[in-house]
Amino acid sequence: MVPPAAQTTEYRAAKEACAWVDLSAREQLRVTGPDRVSFLQGMVTNDVEKLAVGASCHVAMLTAKGAMVGDGRVVKLAEDLLVDTGAGFGGAVKDFLNKYLISEEAEVLDAADVAVVGLVGPDAARWAESIASEATVATLPGLLGSGVDVVVKREALESVKASLSALPQLSEATFEVLRVEAGVPKFGVDMSETTIPLEANLEKAIHYQKGCYIGQEVIARATYRGQMNKKLVGLLLGDATPEKGAELKLGEKRVGRVMSVVHSELKGQNIALAYVHRDHLAPGTTMEIATGGQASVVALPMV
Repeated sequence: MVPPAAQTTEYRAAKEACAWVDLSAREQLRVTGPDRVSFLQGMVTNDVEKLAVGASCHVAMLTAKGAMVGDGRVVKLAEDLLVDTGAGFGGAVKDFLNKYLISEEAEVLDAADVAVVGLVGPDAARWAESIASEATVATLPGLLGSGVDVVVKREALESVKASLSALPQLSEATFEVLRVEAGVPKFGVDMSETTIPLEANLEKAIHYQKGCYIGQEVIARATYRGQMNKKLVGLLLGDATPEKGAELKLGEKRVGRVMSVVHSELKGQNIALAYVHRDHLAPGTTMEIATGGQASVVALPMV
């Protein structure tokens, strides 16, 4: 799992200057109508009512039983709200919203007319400003917790890509390495319908003082308990290459499960995201991988 030379070049640009990544496979929805803000406020875990026009927040969407439907960003625009979510999950999020859309004057529409381009690295903000204003719909914090994501008109996507041609483009594999190093879980990979957002360190997606929303009782109970039974952590793996789902053990006791695995140039070894029992979260804790090798807990993000 050693990175090719091209990936090394992309990676270093993202760490030291700037690189861009095509996030146009992500899916967007547009919520319109007079009740759009109050409706979405009751559907997501974060506070969208207090967003200024042009601002955004990270959100999760839960069923009444607390099962995750997905996560993403909500951007408040002048005339509507834009919901940005992962590739392949727009339909599920749309169905979820429409299920509870009963008497409100609001409508949930596909927003196929926009796309997202990501800029990663210390020079990301400067490059974001270089994108033509007539092509830009909104700018928001990058998916990795740093950098900038730019929502652009899809009809202008190719011209925006061309304007960034002086920068290295991040491959999907390199972006995945940066994501795991940053400790950012991905729905459908590190999170599923059974994940409680607090287990996946999605505290930034939760507003604890806002009014009621679907699934709030589950979050409130979990918060009242004070600690999840398991949490997402980073792992140093050395040369081990466990598959997703591989068990982590201390003696005969199962204490965790491996999720995403990549090779990290930063750490000079393979690394992973994993869910580990709350008694074994301390950095430096070493455990056996059931399929072979050892894993050591490391704090997130892996800097």
